[in-house]
Amino acid sequence: MINTIEPPTQHNPFSVSTLNRVVRLLLEEGFDKVWVEGEVSNLSQPASGHVYFSLKDVNAQIRCACFRAQLRGKPALSNGQQIVCRGRLSLYEARGDYQLIVDQFEPIGDGALRKAFEILKEKLDKEGLLDTIHKKNIPVFPQCIGVVTSPTGAAIQDILHVLQRRFPSIPVLIYPTLVQGNEAAAQIVRALQLANRHQACDVLIVARGGGSLEDLWPFNEEIVARAIFASQIPIVSGVGHEVDVTMSDLVADVRAPTPSAAAELISPDSQQYMRVLQQLEQRLISQLQQYVRFASQRLEHLQHRLQQQHPKQQLQQKAQQLDDLSKRLHDAIQRQLEQSQIQWQQLSRALHTLSPLATLHRGYAIVKNKAGHVIRQPQDVTQNERLFVQLQGGEIICRVETSDTLS
Repeated sequence: MINTIEPPTQHNPFSVSTLNRVVRLLLEEGFDKVWVEGEVSNLSQPASGHVYFSLKDVNAQIRCACFRAQLRGKPALSNGQQIVCRGRLSLYEARGDYQLIVDQFEPIGDGALRKAFEILKEKLDKEGLLDTIHKKNIPVFPQCIGVVTSPTGAAIQDILHVLQRRFPSIPVLIYPTLVQGNEAAAQIVRALQLANRHQACDVLIVARGGGSLEDLWPFNEEIVARAIFASQIPIVSGVGHEVDVTMSDLVADVRAPTPSAAAELISPDSQQYMRVLQQLEQRLISQLQQYVRFASQRLEHLQHRLQQQHPKQQLQQKAQQLDDLSKRLHDAIQRQLEQSQIQWQQLSRALHTLSPLATLHRGYAIVKNKAGHVIRQPQDVTQNERLFVQLQGGEIICRVETSDTLS
């Protein structure tokens, strides 16, 4: 790309922008990533989250830029800090500033410390000190909480604030110790041993605030790790920030990302348990009210049964049954009489229909001889025989003069 640009001349010079672009491309294409060490100065971190600083030694300096994405999980930089960093050479074209775009850095000396950390970690892991099988359970309701930390640091204030907010009635014992410097590891060990001798608390927090790897190094010492492992009291380690991992975190029964988180982890939430107690109280009251209602209903039922089995009540019931039976008998007799009357009327109508009188009423007559026999055929009579004709209105006497059979 650079070769395509014509060389500048007096009559065809580069613009400043073109020159800076060419120089930038030469730097970026001519160098691989480089490692540089020096002292941080002119540190600036605007609202964008990127970091700008100069890296210098006694004779020279170079501008550096480290963008926000490369800062995640990295320790904070400070003026005067000696660091070693890796980056690519470039040029900020707008100002013509030659600079190093940093993508990785660490304080000088951290490399040796990290190597020592990994060696100790491997050693303790082989011995089983990091095995989860040895982890002790943290009590749900601690009777007393012990804190191994500096009595003047921010960590103890954060811990006490959290415990006061969550469950203020739990007593707290502070085992003071240095948490930084050459003597800190030995003091931390003595504080742990003292807490185990007294057995006054049933859980311990080992804590300190954030810092560089060198600041946190006492919690990476082998004597501290072994003292934590030997503790009969369960230990929660809350050392540094969330990104910091120390040997204390790995050996402890539980690791918390910060001192405040350690206090949150081991302390029950009094407000939550108060809500649970209130719910249980309401359930108990509701169940008692339900039991009282059930007992009252049962008592009323027993009283009702007692009244039912009382002789007076039984006599009243028998009297009522007698009245009921009497009424039912009367109603049955009445129905029988009504049915009999209906049957009698039906038979009467049928008998009337078959009665000779009904026949006479329709205009017919009954003819009898003197013997009282009914004449049914003409051959049943003789000439001059007297016949008696029964009509509706009365009887007439006739004499036979002739009939078909006689003629």
